Amino acid sequence: MNKKENILIIGAGLSGSLLALRLAQRGYIVNLRESRPDLRITDISAGRSINLALSNRGINALKMVGILDKVLPLCIPMNGRMIHSVEEETFLSNYSGREGEYINSISREDLNTLLLNEADKFENISITFNNKCKKVDLENNIATFWDYKSESEEKVEATIIFGADGAGSSLRKSMFLKREMLFSYSQQYLKHGYKELSIPPSNNGNFRTFKNALHIWPRGSYMLIALPNLDGSFTVTLFLSHEEEEYNFKDLDSKEKLSTFFRNQFPDAFKLMPNLVEEFFDNPVGNLGTIKCEPWNYKGKTLLIGDAAHAIVPFYGQGMNASFEDVFILDTFIEKYKGDWSKIFFEYEKERKKDTDAIGDLAIENFYEMRDHVANHIFKEKRKIELVLEQKFSYFSKYSMVTFNENISYSDASIIGNAQDKALLNLIADGKLEGLNSEQIFAKVKQETLDIIDDDKVAKTMHH
Repeated sequence: MNKKENILIIGAGLSGSLLALRLAQRGYIVNLRESRPDLRITDISAGRSINLALSNRGINALKMVGILDKVLPLCIPMNGRMIHSVEEETFLSNYSGREGEYINSISREDLNTLLLNEADKFENISITFNNKCKKVDLENNIATFWDYKSESEEKVEATIIFGADGAGSSLRKSMFLKREMLFSYSQQYLKHGYKELSIPPSNNGNFRTFKNALHIWPRGSYMLIALPNLDGSFTVTLFLSHEEEEYNFKDLDSKEKLSTFFRNQFPDAFKLMPNLVEEFFDNPVGNLGTIKCEPWNYKGKTLLIGDAAHAIVPFYGQGMNASFEDVFILDTFIEKYKGDWSKIFFEYEKERKKDTDAIGDLAIENFYEMRDHVANHIFKEKRKIELVLEQKFSYFSKYSMVTFNENISYSDASIIGNAQDKALLNLIADGKLEGLNSEQIFAKVKQETLDIIDDDKVAKTMHH
């Protein structure tokens, strides 16, 4: 293994800086470049952060690089979803029936800052900011950067190039434009966008509403969510149709319309949001898209990773966790095929692609679940049963498999979880669980789930 290999990573966001850190720990020489200014000295978040929910898959990767003890103080545990009704009633729906299973609210900026500071400790990592990658010459492994400071172009040659440059990846674009590569690419947008708002801390610096939960105001075709921050504030995100539906971003074009909408639809949140009007009209509307593509690598010399390979919508809280898990899984192949990059990239992609496709689909499904079903009675009933089964048996709901069980791949979690959901909803709707004790319910759900998985397998083979 040639540790003198020069590795270029395009993008110093979350996955790029974690990857740089891991490769440096393995002794590689790493050149990390980022188009934005250094977020440690300039504020660049401006209404675009959507707080992150750190869970087991991400935690696993942070353990691997040995910095979990520094990350945890930046986290606020969220034990469940706090559902808010239009009548201002709330109920807490726990994420898990097991002790000690929760997700963590963490600021993207704080986490990225920590990763960059850790990377800075390594002499074999150089980090350059204000460097925008314009294109990559795939044959010769040369990336062309534009330096905003010197207003000049620079060509950078590397043994291996990673594109950790997010949903708008320039490496992916270069792959897409390479005719003979037969590159497949799909980009799907939801008709909904999002806008970031906030609930500030109270005058004495406390949280204005319950701290340890992810707050949701589900309203059918739109919703509001809020995640806690260390300073006592909440980052609030409004998900709303761009132009369609009864309420949409396009029509909320005056202070009066906005205030009426919030006062009627989210009355309890409205009372906690003194800066609503300024923030709403100052902050941009973001888009929500899912990106899938293949192949992720070119001749074992370049590799797309994180959002550049598989951007997903934020409704499973798995975007960052999936990207961190990318680095974790890639690392197992680096360990296994020491220095044989084309083998590493090929095997990694073969293993990982089906899982990132699965979490992309699950995240879209969860969007509909969160805004439509969370408050519906059959869903509440299903959740109650799941929590009992999780407390008493080795039962994992689909959410638990994805969020708390890093040993189950996303694709398996999707297959088993969807079958389980179908089984439970059918059994509840048909009244087949009434009068049964928890052991009988567990046995019935298990059997029904297996039957559904078998039926699906049969249907697939017949279909092929």
